Amino acid sequence: MIVRTPFVAGEPIREAKLVNAKGSGFMAAILPAGMRALSTQISPETGAGGFILPNDRVDVILTPRANRDSDKGGGASETILRNIRVLAIDQTIEEKNGQKVVVGKTATLELAPGQAETLALSQQLGTLALALRSIADGSADDSKSDESESRRNINVVRFGVSTTTTPR
Repeated sequence: MIVRTPFVAGEPIREAKLVNAKGSGFMAAILPAGMRALSTQISPETGAGGFILPNDRVDVILTPRANRDSDKGGGASETILRNIRVLAIDQTIEEKNGQKVVVGKTATLELAPGQAETLALSQQLGTLALALRSIADGSADDSKSDESESRRNINVVRFGVSTTTTPR
């Protein structure tokens, strides 16, 4: 259980002021101030083979979809977010070849507001993969300082008119 709102000295502990770890509201209660939780689809191929667990740190890599009008067939993969904390992995038990395996299909990441916008847009642009980082890679402060680096110009075409913009 986590406290939803502060208690006053001598106040009785009531269930309305608590959040159950398995109930609704738990993610919002553990999310640090100013941060956002955003989920993205993963598979064993895009989620480090199932080795990513809550509280691990990952880099998010975007591989753009191939442009049908382009002769090149798409661009190169690019790391769009670095050193991001994994809040949760949904895991289900499936049976493959007679053996039970744990498979995650969604990863929930802890992001600053600008990083959340970058991730949301990137989900529409191509395939996302999570690269597991070593536990020895350093502190969590890297992710906040990297936010400005992860924001890049976006070319928007409306009614045949192209404009370049930078996400807020």
